[in-house]
Amino acid sequence: MHVHVSSPDGEAKFWLEPTVALADYAGFKRKDLIEIQKTVEDHADEFKRRWQEYFGN
Repeated sequence: MHVHVSSPDGEAKFWLEPTVALADYAGFKRKDLIEIQKTVEDHADEFKRRWQEYFGN
């Protein structure tokens, strides 16, 4: 499971399992990546639930 984050400043991919981890990025500054990762961590359970609803187990 993973999520993509994109904005005019860049894009990133974060793995959701086994823990939230940055997979790849382009354009974002380090401080922005830290803030984005925190947001992904805060919402990881919801992302996982929605992933399973969309893709199945």
